[in-house]
Amino acid sequence: MIDTLVILPTYNEAENIDKLIPKLLEQNIDMLFIDDASEDGTANLIKKWMNKSTRINLIERPAKLGLGTAYVTGFKWALKKDYQYIFEMDADLSHDPADIPKFIEKCKEDYALVIGSRYTHGTISVVGWDFRRLLLSKFANKYATTILGLSFLTDVTSGYRCYSRKVIEALNLDNIKSNGYAFQIEMVYRVYKMDFKITEIPIIFYERNSGSSKMNKRIVREAALMVWKLKFGK
Repeated sequence: MIDTLVILPTYNEAENIDKLIPKLLEQNIDMLFIDDASEDGTANLIKKWMNKSTRINLIERPAKLGLGTAYVTGFKWALKKDYQYIFEMDADLSHDPADIPKFIEKCKEDYALVIGSRYTHGTISVVGWDFRRLLLSKFANKYATTILGLSFLTDVTSGYRCYSRKVIEALNLDNIKSNGYAFQIEMVYRVYKMDFKITEIPIIFYERNSGSSKMNKRIVREAALMVWKLKFGK
C-alpha cells in the first residue's frame, strides 16, 4: 500500500508534464495535481497519464486561485485517504523526485516537517539563478527566520517539503490565509508554534527550463507583510 502523496499545483506546465510524471512514477508514491485552469492543455496531458496509472490524480479548479489554496485543497484531499507522508513539490522540474526517499527517512525519525533546503551548511545549491534572484531569496529567508525566531532553519521559503500526517491533522487548514512564498513561511511557523519537530535536508534546486516563474512583486510584498502578521498573531 502506498502511504505517500506528492501534491503538485500546476498552471501552464504542459511543457514539463511528460518529463516529470515518468520520474515521479519511479518513486513509491501517489501524486495529486491541482490545476488552476491552465490555458496550455496541462490538465489534458495529466488526464492522458491518468489512463496509464491509477497513482495519478487531478483536481481541476475554475481559475488561478493561488499556491496556498491549492496546497490546502491537496492537504484536505490527502486527509480523506490513508497517506502518512504528504509532499509539496513544484511541477516545473525544479525539484528532483529522486530525493523523495530522503525526506521520508527523516520523517521516520519523528520529524513532522522536513524541508528541502538550498542553503544548508553555508552552501548555495541553486542552478540557473542570477545574482539578483539569489540575493532576494537569501535576504527573504534571513528576514523571515530572524523575525520569527526560526534561526535554526536556512530555507523557510523552499517549496520542496514533506509533512507527516499528524501535523497536517493538527493544523487548522481553514486558518491558512496566505499564498505564494508567504504560504511556505506561514506553514513552517505554524508547525513550529505547535512544538512539532522540524528539520532540513540539502537539495539542489534547478531553475525551470521552460514556462515562466510565478515570482512577482506582489508575492514578495505579501511575504514581507505576512511575517509581521505571524509575529503579532494577526
